[in-house]
Amino acid sequence: MISRRLVLAGLTGVAFNHGFQQVAQAASNASEPLNAVDYGLQPGSTQDQTAKFNALLESASAKGNQVFLPAGTYIVSAILCPSYVNILGVTGQSRIVYAGTSGFVQASDSKLIQFTGLVFDGNGKELGDKAKGLIEANNVRTLLIRDCTIVGSAQNGLSLFQSGGAIDGNRISGVADAAIFAASSTGLAITRNTISDCGNGGILVHRYDKGRDGTIISGNRVQKIRADSGGTGQNGNGINVYKADNVIVADNVVSDCAFTAVRGNSARNIQITGNNCTGSGETAIYSEFAFEGAIIANNIVDGAANGISIVNFDDGGRLGTCTGNIVRNLSVKGPYAGTFGIGISAEADSTITGNLVEGAPTYGLQLGWGPYMRNLVASGNIVRNSGEGIYVTVVDGVGAAIITDNIIQGAAKGAIVGHKWEEVAIKDLTQKGSAYPNLVVERNIVS
Repeated sequence: MISRRLVLAGLTGVAFNHGFQQVAQAASNASEPLNAVDYGLQPGSTQDQTAKFNALLESASAKGNQVFLPAGTYIVSAILCPSYVNILGVTGQSRIVYAGTSGFVQASDSKLIQFTGLVFDGNGKELGDKAKGLIEANNVRTLLIRDCTIVGSAQNGLSLFQSGGAIDGNRISGVADAAIFAASSTGLAITRNTISDCGNGGILVHRYDKGRDGTIISGNRVQKIRADSGGTGQNGNGINVYKADNVIVADNVVSDCAFTAVRGNSARNIQITGNNCTGSGETAIYSEFAFEGAIIANNIVDGAANGISIVNFDDGGRLGTCTGNIVRNLSVKGPYAGTFGIGISAEADSTITGNLVEGAPTYGLQLGWGPYMRNLVASGNIVRNSGEGIYVTVVDGVGAAIITDNIIQGAAKGAIVGHKWEEVAIKDLTQKGSAYPNLVVERNIVS
């Protein structure tokens, strides 16, 4: 005898399976890529195809479809991305080229924008007064740009505002300003990109109002960054973090920057670790101005004017650790008038431990400046072939410093020297450290 319960269960199962099949079929239809050629776009055409391109994106967005862009050149301007965009190209062959009017690619208030395997070529043409980059994304919940080539921008390569997602594995070069400018990000990862030949900056992570950001900048190659717009550090940086807190800068290879390889300005809780920095025109690694909390560890600096600076106590800069870094081959020549040739400098509430500094022609380590020194520890470092081994400020009223267990070899102008600003106040603190009760100078080996 067949029970009513079994019949109902069977009917329910049939209805469920039928409904599932309908949903699955709808999902399958939605996932089928739309070939751009089927929607009237012509690879290699010399005509402006903006209208057809925008119509295709609107249609694909409404259906939730991916767009496939076959190999070829597509000349467009003012591409306006709707809420959902997913374009797949043939790596290095699907070229979207700027026609030269009203900006290039723009997305605002979108849920998902994804570009994969595309070439975006700005042709060096002006983007217009309102545009800030070749690709602009404002308030995009998830922005995914992967395996793309971005070249020839008259401004930034990417200009992002209040957006999250991943910029991964791209090639960005030949831009007039910065390769990537990301402001007030909402969960962004900038990883494994190759960036070169930029007029003013490589990767810039900024906030207009100081606060938590949390962007991850990792595994990028950044090289040949100029400072075409001048200044004393605003431009010419491979990686620059400004007013953005809780940012990680790790395992990047940065070379040939007019100013700094990695610069944190007013950036709290920044981690700068495992980076390889060569050929910096000014200070290779900076944590400056109103920062609190900086970990600078296990980096290599080879060739710079200054090595690592954790400074600006006068603006509230404090609380850092500088550990396990190699700093070498520094120069007294910088991009403006100033004191260069300094290995590692710090001013307040910071430790300098376990580093190796070689070839710093001015100071191996600089502890404080004028009245700005508080709670410094310099211990277990090796300083070789420097002008002075360790500079320490002895201006009246400065805070405490512990200088212990360092090896100082070949310091031509003194091993541990007390200064009042640039003036030498005491030549050898290894012998007369007791004259300053705020200093502990012990167990250093000098040869």
